[in-house]
Amino acid sequence: MFTKVLALAAVAGMASAFVPAAPMAGVAKSSSSLKMSFEGELGAQPPLGFFDPIGLVSDGDEEKFNRLRYVEIKHGRISMLAVLGHIVTTAGVRLPGYLSTSENLKFEDIPAGIAAIGKIPPAGLVQIFAFIGALELRVMVQREGSFPGDMTNPAPPAAWDRFDEETQLKKRAIELNNGRAAMMGILALMVHERLDGNPYIINSLLGAPVAFN
Repeated sequence: MFTKVLALAAVAGMASAFVPAAPMAGVAKSSSSLKMSFEGELGAQPPLGFFDPIGLVSDGDEEKFNRLRYVEIKHGRISMLAVLGHIVTTAGVRLPGYLSTSENLKFEDIPAGIAAIGKIPPAGLVQIFAFIGALELRVMVQREGSFPGDMTNPAPPAAWDRFDEETQLKKRAIELNNGRAAMMGILALMVHERLDGNPYIINSLLGAPVAFN
């Protein structure tokens, strides 16, 4: 059941994966002018251009547009971490020591991929979800009046604010595209892991199989 929930969550994140960005703040515009501006925004690029096949923003609602972009960026960031974590743990890297001394469970006993969820004690899962909740409420907070995905508050201005506008736009585009690729990547790893126990099937096809768990 949990696997299905994860898969559905990943698909939901991908639903907005190719919707381009828009500034959080702006004056009111007509639906037609908004849709035209969407077509020229960050993320609308070759070969697909402005890609909204199911009409998520066909009504030109800028608030909905910004919300979808925020969700897309956040899911992309989480997916990038997930792909990296999947690769690292598949390579055999683990923290030293015990995950649970009461259950005599070491970190090295935890398998890679989705199977890890079934090995983590309930108390550990509660801690994980509590940590995620704290991040959602206190850390991953949209910076008011800024572009979707800007979560630099409440931290003081750092290196990001020292970049010029062109550099910021370039870095946002890089993050957006990497996040989109990661959403598709982690979903593919999950699907192949459940289908045949070999998430890195591409390695096998290329003649360099990876030992998984």
